[in-house]
Amino acid sequence: MTVLVVGSVNADLTVRAERIPAPGETVLGGDATVSPGGKGANQAVAAALAGARVALCGAVGGDAFREAALRGLTRAGVGLDHLHTLDAPTGLALITVSPEGENAITVASGANAHVMSAHLPEGWEGFTHLLLQGELPPEVTCEAARRAHAAGLTVVLNAAPAREPDPDLLAHTDHLIVNEHELAALAGGGGDVEEAARSLLELGPQAVTVTLGAEGSLTVTPEAPHRLPAYPVPPVDTTGAGDTFCGVLVAWLSSGRPLPEALSAATVAAALACTRPGAQDAMPDLAEIRAALARPR
Repeated sequence: MTVLVVGSVNADLTVRAERIPAPGETVLGGDATVSPGGKGANQAVAAALAGARVALCGAVGGDAFREAALRGLTRAGVGLDHLHTLDAPTGLALITVSPEGENAITVASGANAHVMSAHLPEGWEGFTHLLLQGELPPEVTCEAARRAHAAGLTVVLNAAPAREPDPDLLAHTDHLIVNEHELAALAGGGGDVEEAARSLLELGPQAVTVTLGAEGSLTVTPEAPHRLPAYPVPPVDTTGAGDTFCGVLVAWLSSGRPLPEALSAATVAAALACTRPGAQDAMPDLAEIRAALARPR
């Protein structure tokens, strides 16, 4: 194994509706679908499909949603030796998708909220990269970063969903990935995106990547900024795009590819994931990513 993902595992209950409802509004939608999700599981699947050897540390319940939550991980060949079954319901995400492909998501954490530091692997041998998000208890995420950092792993943190900055966590993070909302939560609202991202370098990370939706992404390092335009596609569903970006980026970095090349692959993969409905079900494999990279833009 080279990549360890410590993160959430959910089942996604998705409804395509005429629009995302406003507070207090009822909107009619189509048939509901149940599919695998959770930011940790999504990113693990994306990394595995992109060619990395991946293991996941997380938790599910013993309920009816367990099978749906694990289906994508099993299909992608993600190692589940560090997956725990707890006395709690499997995490569930309620997703509404508009005709334009935008989404609104409410997450019931379930078993994810009961993961403890005791559930982390005892040893870190064989792993080169740790990928984290923000859907597990903060103390668990921070402890994982501390242990991995001490063991010499490269720690990549997708600070999502947005929350107050944790200086200890950022001090043990090598590469931070955020969108504009998460950047504002960590660095303060307003101002220039590059300036805000660069301010986070002072807290520990060696690189900060800001995903900017249709405007692509910006990555800052102590040396220079790196901007990438979005890969143009007709969007169908953006639900798993950010997770695809994170998983593919780490997959390519773990194989020794330079950062600019890994960012290009992640950008293309995230765009491809927007062309199909769902999260894990929409993620491209390595052959599809390579084919898209070879096409002229």
